[in-house]
Amino acid sequence: MITFLSCEDTLGAGLAISALSLSFITVLVLGIFIKYQDTPIVKANNRHLTYTLLISLLLSFLCALLFIGRPEKFTCLLRQAAFSIIFSLAVSCVLAKTTIVVLAFMAIKPGSSIRNWVGKQLIVGIVLCCCLIQATVCTVWLATSPPFPDVDMHSVAGEIVLQCNEGSVTMFYCALGFLGFLAFASFTVAFLARELPDSFNEAKFITFSMLVFCTVWVSFVPTYLSTKGKYMVAVEVFSILSSSTGLLSCIFSPKLYIMMLRPELNNKEQLLRRKKGGKK
Repeated sequence: MITFLSCEDTLGAGLAISALSLSFITVLVLGIFIKYQDTPIVKANNRHLTYTLLISLLLSFLCALLFIGRPEKFTCLLRQAAFSIIFSLAVSCVLAKTTIVVLAFMAIKPGSSIRNWVGKQLIVGIVLCCCLIQATVCTVWLATSPPFPDVDMHSVAGEIVLQCNEGSVTMFYCALGFLGFLAFASFTVAFLARELPDSFNEAKFITFSMLVFCTVWVSFVPTYLSTKGKYMVAVEVFSILSSSTGLLSCIFSPKLYIMMLRPELNNKEQLLRRKKGGKK
């Protein structure tokens, strides 16, 4: 019997529906943030970086669809590279957010020279640098030992498993390792910044989101290695969806709550009041 993770079976269909549903939710969240783009809560945390993060999360959810269906040469080449670069974009945006939180707080101190570092150039530099490093890893991977469609007749008794052979397992774990490094760096900076005044601070939410993200991918490795056949692919798709959902919900839910349900808190006076409260 020939098997692969397909939209025609329950597992594949469930994952595909989840990916499309989460993509739709992300589009709604992006639309709400664009609608309220001139309000203090959106402007306070760099709205352009927020838009970039939301778009990268949208692409992450859509990227999961590349893993579902019959393995073909194009999808095998594209899916791991797309996953690695898109996730690097998402996590680098989170890293940039945490770095800006820390520098923005330090820049308000009298005589601080750090304010010269706070700006769009730093944000663009962090995001571009992280994405270029991951893109380089993926380029070397595709140039030296690219993934390809393969047939596995030994892992599962009585089944012929159609799958994508990753080509170089070393490069696969290099790409995954760089993602882990970015996630750990984001978690560390956010954890150290979690007690800064609330008016500047996304760090508490980012800390929890990166804890969820790291937990998912630390759990992924042993689970991925211990499964066979189409379930191996399903584990990776589930990890992509759950870690992206963790970022989306933990970072954006508190802001959506204020924008949609507590609009009286979404004003400059309230932010200044919270800032003064945080300094005491």
